[in-house]
Amino acid sequence: MRPATLVRLAFAGSRADTLRVALTALSALLATLAVLAAATMLAIPEVTSPDNPRGYATQYNKALLREPGLRPGVVFALALLTLPVLALAGQCGRLGAPARDRRLAAVRMAGATPRQAVALAAAETGLASVVGVGVGFGVYFVGRRALHRPAPDGRLPLPTDVLPAWPALLAVAVGLPLVATLVAAVVLRRVRLTPFGVVRAQRRRGPGPWPAFLIVPGVACFALFGPVARYSDRHGGAVPERVLAALLFGGALLALVGLLLGTGWISHMTGRVLYRVARRPAALLAGRRLAADPWAGSRVFAAVLACVLFGGGAAGVRAYFVADAAVQEEGGRWTALQGGFEYIPDSGDSFYTRTMTLVDAAVLVGMAIAVLGLLVALAEGIVARRRTYATLVATGVPRGVLARSLLWQTLAPVVPAVAAALAVGLTMTRSLMSEVRIEAGYALAVPTDGQPPPEPHFRVFTHDVPIPFAELALFGGGAILAVLAMTGLALLFLRPSMDPEELRTT
Repeated sequence: MRPATLVRLAFAGSRADTLRVALTALSALLATLAVLAAATMLAIPEVTSPDNPRGYATQYNKALLREPGLRPGVVFALALLTLPVLALAGQCGRLGAPARDRRLAAVRMAGATPRQAVALAAAETGLASVVGVGVGFGVYFVGRRALHRPAPDGRLPLPTDVLPAWPALLAVAVGLPLVATLVAAVVLRRVRLTPFGVVRAQRRRGPGPWPAFLIVPGVACFALFGPVARYSDRHGGAVPERVLAALLFGGALLALVGLLLGTGWISHMTGRVLYRVARRPAALLAGRRLAADPWAGSRVFAAVLACVLFGGGAAGVRAYFVADAAVQEEGGRWTALQGGFEYIPDSGDSFYTRTMTLVDAAVLVGMAIAVLGLLVALAEGIVARRRTYATLVATGVPRGVLARSLLWQTLAPVVPAVAAALAVGLTMTRSLMSEVRIEAGYALAVPTDGQPPPEPHFRVFTHDVPIPFAELALFGGGAILAVLAMTGLALLFLRPSMDPEELRTT
């Protein structure tokens, strides 16, 4: 098949296909901006000198940019923002999928091979990603010039004075469309496009809880970080910083993968429980649907659970910083009282708590992107099953029952999954930092000339890090309300899908 023919057939289709291409390009644009921002942070040079032994980037007015030890955390947060964006891209790729599959089956009828049919679907995703990446690069370079506004002292609020190295830019420009194309080809691995229609391979057995056991080594990596870091300090940096960073990144990745893969089992068990104990038709329909296809429900809110997981972890870190500020104030007051001088408390708004506010904002941005993908997935699921809904209405099932069954089907597995995500996120941070311990000291008298300095008196102050129930409830409740709101919007697609005329749809 010639490239021109491949491109023409890849972009042929209805308005749903056009919308799918546009949303895929938008997802690629957002992912490009996030990756380029992370690459820009990594490109900030660390220049040491006698006056600047730690390699601070003094040209910036924010500590997150100046201090080399804080920049990896910003890069990690930007990398995490790509997760809901990738999930949105995956959901957008399913928009109008039944009609696209029938179109590809017609192409098979015209003589195309199965590999060529899969190449058409992958080419559509890849070319849409190329457009999105190109627009993302344009937005990045234009925004870099527009946001380059030095303060009166010459310092910059953003790293607009540096550019990633050209290999990094090339890797982003080529890697993102390539990954999107490969993912599209992998998604179709269970779809056999035949000249007579589309055949999907179904699992006969329900998912098991075994993938969730990946959470255990993920939490163990966080629990090992403290002892390994203390060992490194005692032995003069015997453990490289890359190993410490790998423990945190690997632990978070394992916990996230275990949680997302375990949601299929949660959906399956929720469906079985509903089917056994429910007495209303809506709950019975939802339970049967969840038990029959648990992965359909778990895929819908996977990105939301990722945001909830990191939101729970951020709540635990904020609680640690609040406890640290409290114990620092207690130690300062004791030192001032014993030393006989006035204690001047801090403002209470430390750099670390302000940083956690930025992290919370990043989590909320990721949540907004995730719920957008949730809306796309719910709307696509309703449209794809419109003949089933029309059949149920034609056989006498009330429309309200179908609407309530969709609410049950979405919310029933979300509530336990959100609780599990919050618990995992909080457990990771508490295994890393569950106690704050400082040592305060003072001298009884000021030494005079010729006399040795007096021995200072020390006292250890210890505070347990409290469980941030309020923030956890805010993250969890906000996620559930967002899912409920998106489900309500998706129900707008349900009424036209229940029209009996849909029984004649081909």
